[in-house]
Amino acid sequence: MKILVIGETCKDVFCYGKSERLAPEAPAPVFVPLSTITNPGMAMNVQKNILSLDCECDIVTNDNWEEIVKTRYIHKNTNQMFLRIDENDDTIERCDVKDLPLKKYDMIIVSDYCKGFLTEKDIRWIGANHDCVFLDTKKQLGPWCDTVTYIKINNGEHQRSEDYLTDAIRSKLIVTLGEKGCRHLEKVYPVKSVEIKDVSGAGDTFIAGLAVEYLQTTDIEKAITFANSCATNVVQRRGVNTL
Repeated sequence: MKILVIGETCKDVFCYGKSERLAPEAPAPVFVPLSTITNPGMAMNVQKNILSLDCECDIVTNDNWEEIVKTRYIHKNTNQMFLRIDENDDTIERCDVKDLPLKKYDMIIVSDYCKGFLTEKDIRWIGANHDCVFLDTKKQLGPWCDTVTYIKINNGEHQRSEDYLTDAIRSKLIVTLGEKGCRHLEKVYPVKSVEIKDVSGAGDTFIAGLAVEYLQTTDIEKAITFANSCATNVVQRRGVNTL
């Protein structure tokens, strides 16, 4: 079994430090950096999680991913984020999806962070040219996504798209609900209660687990349950983690 991930990648930077006073010139905390962790994020984080589940996975992503930087400044003791700085999101060039060898793969995952790598037409074309496409997108949903197999979105994204959904699209939705689990076809799949330390990258882990388990079982309920357990695993750790 082999999966192809298509989507944007960035460099995730977590700068951990301390803050013990306010700046004299403004009511802002003075942040003192102590340590920094850097790793690939977004689509490449999806790929890393798939590989960690012993499934073959290739990726098509932006060549300049190391220039697309998300830097988070975080209090080391409490894990409270002070600030996130995003750099160079507008420098990602569009992918030519029609040159991709989609048929080589058992499944396609579209990890669309809506930064210009894929258009709605591109995603619709991918769905029309492969029998098993899982979509994770930040775009507002609409008729353009009716060719894919399943769509993973969070609850806020679902509410934003509600007025544009057809019955066919609703049947494809897997809506993540944070600490409440997720919902598919009006059924809620709960998760066990754990101490959440960081939700960064949890959605990437969820769709990776969902895809791998679905390939192995072709049972979406089993896949959702497994994806829930995968996401629960990583939110108990700091930063962006793989399984």
